[in-house]
Amino acid sequence: MKIGRIFKTIFLTEFIKGLLMAVREIFKKSKTINYPFEKGSISPRMRGEHALRRYPSGEERCIACKLCEAVCPAQAITIESTERPDGSRKTTRYDIDMLKCIYCGLCQESCPVDAIVQGPNFEFATETREELYYNKAKLLDNGDRWESVLAKNIKLDKPYK
Repeated sequence: MKIGRIFKTIFLTEFIKGLLMAVREIFKKSKTINYPFEKGSISPRMRGEHALRRYPSGEERCIACKLCEAVCPAQAITIESTERPDGSRKTTRYDIDMLKCIYCGLCQESCPVDAIVQGPNFEFATETREELYYNKAKLLDNGDRWESVLAKNIKLDKPYK
């Protein structure tokens, strides 16, 4: 008889504690956001859509060293290059198969001139598979579109490299 009364007392006190906690939470500010219309903050290390960056003069940064192609574990990057009259190399083809990409960030880490980066855009759903085969023009366009954010993120991340 005493054991049943003890369990009832414990159950009742725990129930009241839970009820009070729920009532307190009702009056607090909401922790959720209305996603498509409100965006949360994104870390500078966010690995999203790929982009090729340019120098402030407008020249593309990629020196066709092919380190990103070599380090890519998914073999998603294809680079072809040609030699310039001054002896340096430039890319003629820079393709990324985003269907293969595992967003590991090794391409970005291996690039000596910060040419290939993964930007803050994670909302790039498509209707067809062909739209996920990124060529040099698409990557440069992404870089031009996100340059201010990319430069800021790289600057914030420098102390940790």
